[in-house]
Amino acid sequence: LPEFTALDNVALPQMIAGKSRKAARARAEELLGQLGLSGRAHHQPAQMSGGEPQRVAIARALANKPRLLLADEPTGNLDPHTSEAVFANLYDLARREGVAALVATHNLELARHMDRVLGLRDGRLEPQRLG
Repeated sequence: LPEFTALDNVALPQMIAGKSRKAARARAEELLGQLGLSGRAHHQPAQMSGGEPQRVAIARALANKPRLLLADEPTGNLDPHTSEAVFANLYDLARREGVAALVATHNLELARHMDRVLGLRDGRLEPQRLG
């Protein structure tokens, strides 16, 4: 949300789910730290650059410890280098948190890192082998 800081963006869904402000902010600080954003916690998205807003979105999506993370083109608007870094953060944090991630992407380089890749052909999902 553009009017909130990174810290508040990650804490807010937790408070809506019933966590205390203190506990939500502690979890938000933890996630932002794991994503290399501790120094940007009090910045709004417009004050960030590159993949920082996407990393905040990853932290926000994982804040309430979901079992499944759905990500539609999580790096679609980024340059290749930033895209790789953001994807690595998403992948590593999902693993650490024990979250299954379903990622929709056209980026075959990123798809190669996934445990399983499915393609859509004629309206059907089919297993894909990526070199």
